Amino acid sequence: MNRLWRTKNSQWLLPIWSGIFIGTSYIPFPPWASLFCFVPLWLFWQEQHKLKSVLLSGVLTSFIYTLIGFNWVTYTLHEFAKVNWLVSGLGMILFGLLGHLFVPVAGILWFWSRKYCLGSAGLSFGLMAVLTALTELYTPMLFKWNFGYSWYGAGLPIYQWAEFIGFTGLSMLTILTNLAVLLAWRQRSQLTGKLGLASVLIVFLILNGGGICLKNRLPIPDASVTALLVQANIGNVEKEAMEHGKGFRAEILKKYLQVTDQGLVQNPHIDFAMWSETAFPGRLGGDYNQSEYALAVQRFLQSRQIALITGAYAKDQQSGLITNSLFAIDKQGIVTEPHYSKTNLLALGEYIPGEQTFPWLRNLFPMVAHFGRGPGPTVLLSINGYAIGPQVCYESLFPEFSKGLADLGAQFMVNATNDSWYGNWQEPYQHLYMTLARGIEFRRPIIRATNTGISTVSLANGDVLSLSPLDTSWAGIYAIPYQTKPQATFYQRHFDLMPGLLWSALVALLGVGLVGKFRGKVF
Repeated sequence: MNRLWRTKNSQWLLPIWSGIFIGTSYIPFPPWASLFCFVPLWLFWQEQHKLKSVLLSGVLTSFIYTLIGFNWVTYTLHEFAKVNWLVSGLGMILFGLLGHLFVPVAGILWFWSRKYCLGSAGLSFGLMAVLTALTELYTPMLFKWNFGYSWYGAGLPIYQWAEFIGFTGLSMLTILTNLAVLLAWRQRSQLTGKLGLASVLIVFLILNGGGICLKNRLPIPDASVTALLVQANIGNVEKEAMEHGKGFRAEILKKYLQVTDQGLVQNPHIDFAMWSETAFPGRLGGDYNQSEYALAVQRFLQSRQIALITGAYAKDQQSGLITNSLFAIDKQGIVTEPHYSKTNLLALGEYIPGEQTFPWLRNLFPMVAHFGRGPGPTVLLSINGYAIGPQVCYESLFPEFSKGLADLGAQFMVNATNDSWYGNWQEPYQHLYMTLARGIEFRRPIIRATNTGISTVSLANGDVLSLSPLDTSWAGIYAIPYQTKPQATFYQRHFDLMPGLLWSALVALLGVGLVGKFRGKVF
């Protein structure tokens, strides 16, 4: 009896191992276990006969990998919510339990569908893999990550295939490769198992080699733009006080102008400078363009004969709400319209989910900001004739948003971000590569300016240019080649291909199960 009890409880090490494998394979870690991280969990699921065990193991796996791979949430709660470290730690535990529910959701769906498997282990594992990939794509997350980004973060050429299937497609293939490894592992003592594992390795190497070929076959850019990225490193205390009308506006603007001038010493002949999200210490647009600080910027740009892209607050004329916006200002200091206002707002940071349906939520959470939404990817910024696709902060995590900008003909995209609330251990690197990933999917350069780092540029071929230091005032000049008339990528033209194939695979697996079940009843 004791031996049986130990055996049953030792099985719970399997979902724990999956959590460790996933958590230590995401940026900034190398993706060392990405191709087999789900294998222990799926082996555990296959032996379970109660939904409770499947659900709890899924929660356990996601809880562990969230603690490992996303522990920056603890710092964010401490810095943003102004709570002590104990409360931040409790908040991190809550986020670990609820932040990434796609794994337990996949387990629940598999458990309900396993009745179609009729004892077929292969079919059962196939359903696990397909359902895991689908739930990873569709389950809401506050910080929408996937397994594809890790390949880019590690610099492995396989990420070049995102031009065809996107990073969501790379994530799907990564999860499905876990299925191939699992099936080979189950037959590891046989020749078929050894050949299966060897095949996975060979295909992986071929895809990386193909990635190098994809990069080398890209058309040569026919134009170039020179941008000065300005990272003023404004502290959270000063920035928050400014946003609440408690001063520091003059000091913040002075610092941005000083750091910009420091950058111009390197090369005064730039096409435009770029400041970070909400860098301008006030509002722009309409009558606000005549404010004291707006006129100071105008005089600065006129005297240096440079243009500027900057984040600033604006006011939506219809709703009357403040918006988190991006503005283009020409060499004469004139704000060019239309500007862009952020559309994909951060839940519990810039809006309260459900507040339009339940207005009383606003009274319960008065500390949460109430921003107006922009028009979506329907606006391009224009400076010196460039067609510029604007993104604000984590809008870069949504490939459909960047697709909209690419469809409009954006020659390159700019992303203004403030990552100062997240520490300097994991999130800056995760957010960086998740942002730059859009450049490979749509083969356009990405220009990223942040408040505290990491500011940089990625080219259409995926090359990442020099990174700014974290938590440091800095200015860097980048010469950025681009296509004046970029062609739509395969992914851009067939955006829903991979999800469609995955749904087809699910239908096929369920169909095979139903046929097998029907035959079993007949015979």
